[in-house]
Amino acid sequence: MAELSFYVGVIGNVISVLVFLSPVEAFWKIVKRRSTEEYECLPYICTLLGSSLWTYYGIVTPGEYLVSTVNGFGVLAESIYLLIFLFFVPKPRFLKTITLVLALNILFPVIAIVGTRTAFGDAKTRSNSMGFICATLNIIMYGSPLSAIKTVVTTKSVKYMPFWLSFFLFLNGAIWGVYALLVHDVFLLVPNGMGFFLGTMQLLIYAFYRNAKPIVKDEEEALAPSQPFLS
Repeated sequence: MAELSFYVGVIGNVISVLVFLSPVEAFWKIVKRRSTEEYECLPYICTLLGSSLWTYYGIVTPGEYLVSTVNGFGVLAESIYLLIFLFFVPKPRFLKTITLVLALNILFPVIAIVGTRTAFGDAKTRSNSMGFICATLNIIMYGSPLSAIKTVVTTKSVKYMPFWLSFFLFLNGAIWGVYALLVHDVFLLVPNGMGFFLGTMQLLIYAFYRNAKPIVKDEEEALAPSQPFLS
């Protein structure tokens, strides 16, 4: 069983790396255009936060080194994305962006790690409390592509629904859910089971509207640039 969980974990690592690399195309556009335009930084800030805490969880929890390795890669990838974002973000949004980065990617992890180490003397309790925090953040991350569903339904177009992101999140939830069952880790099982469910939902919606005739007028209204998220 231990050998099977190792191989499943390795597959999960590969899929998770693909998830972490999925924004590369968007950031290549940012670099070429030398502006973040209407892109939002919060998804990358939250992913970096989750990856940082999962890395710590994998380090302090016996037998979870596969969790720490892939999330360590996630920390590296998301840090690069955010550095690019900060370099090209318009000046009016820079201060609010850097404030969010400092609050969620530095202050919050420090408080979470120091807080759990101070509050709980037992190593298992500290690990469980960190696992609970990580699981909550993971559920939020898995649901992030659902924000596009309203646009898809309104416009009957999947143009702005990230298929590959949804697909890899679906695979990611499935593989890590199986891994969690094999190693009996409820903190991995709950968010990844939710990720599998939400990913399935997103793919079904994509399949339903893939060949639908777009409503051009509604699409223009629904996707017209709104007030920037951080301005």
